Amino acid sequence: MNRNQQIIRTSLIGILANVLLASFKAVVGFLAGSIAIVMDAVNNLSDVFSSVVTIIGTRYSARPADRKHPFGHGRIEYLSAIVIAVFVIAAGITSLIESGKKVLHPTTPEYTTVTLTVIITAIVVKLILGRYVKSTGERLQSDALIASGADATFDAVVTLGTLVSAVIMLVWHFSIDGILGVLISLLIIKAGIEMLASPVNQILGTRISQELITNIKDEVKTFDGVCGVFDVIMHTYGPDTIIGSLHISVLDTTSAIEIHKLTHRISHRLMEKFGIIATIGIYAINSGDNLTTQLQQQVMEMTAECPDICQAHGFFLDTETRTISLDIIPEDGVKEKEGLLKRYLKNLQETFPDYHFSIIIDNNYSD
Repeated sequence: MNRNQQIIRTSLIGILANVLLASFKAVVGFLAGSIAIVMDAVNNLSDVFSSVVTIIGTRYSARPADRKHPFGHGRIEYLSAIVIAVFVIAAGITSLIESGKKVLHPTTPEYTTVTLTVIITAIVVKLILGRYVKSTGERLQSDALIASGADATFDAVVTLGTLVSAVIMLVWHFSIDGILGVLISLLIIKAGIEMLASPVNQILGTRISQELITNIKDEVKTFDGVCGVFDVIMHTYGPDTIIGSLHISVLDTTSAIEIHKLTHRISHRLMEKFGIIATIGIYAINSGDNLTTQLQQQVMEMTAECPDICQAHGFFLDTETRTISLDIIPEDGVKEKEGLLKRYLKNLQETFPDYHFSIIIDNNYSD
């Protein structure tokens, strides 16, 4: 069973669990003559919405690439998670309004053995369902499933609040229904906003994990002829589609044929091992005399002493034009990058007046 099939199966289990729970509540509600339990059953049917959105999003995200969407439709999964998160926030706001009314106009709820049985059953079912769906979502890296599982868990928390309120009412004859409802509603709204963060960041283009960057670098460095790996930039177009680029440094004596074979093997390995479609760029490393090596060491030491630069790479000396090319990566907090470049160039030219410099600021936050 592939990833999409597992997501759909989990969502169908969520739908079945909510339908069965709603049916149980409806039957008990009608037999007990409790409109509150019947309305709670209707609320469970509305919870099916999260699972339906997840199924629709998963099916659409599996559609193949086409002319308008050359990288596939995988990001639809992120949109599904956003819809569910917005639904959770809306439910929290609705609950907050209703709880606020109870605080302003308190009522004395009545609890029976039947209602307590329904409440406890709902808590157990929702907690198990929420834990199962969320853990499956985390295993499959599905934001939509994680959000759907969180939605079920929040329902269990709300119902648990009702149970706590009922116990306090039965033991001490004091109702905190409204106050507890307000607190829980605020927690749900906060959690819903946090749920938005992951899919929104994915659509905006969040950086990939440092662990994946390290794994990519380590893998590429295993190829003979690769002297270094830099500028790892990856874009996600869904959980199963990563497209990006990276630079490798090779000796300037490496032929075009050798570079072609090397980059082809690297691209194939990255696709095979990580599912990444990668474009490979080339940096040339001087293989010349000791003077070039000494010059490179001096430039790199000078760069390392600059507090606003976190990394430099791509050093190359064109001996014919006496031009040194280099890429620098500023620290995250640097705002005036053009000013940094001018100061850095001035220092280099004053220290090495016999050379020209071609410096590029590399805004690479993925490396």
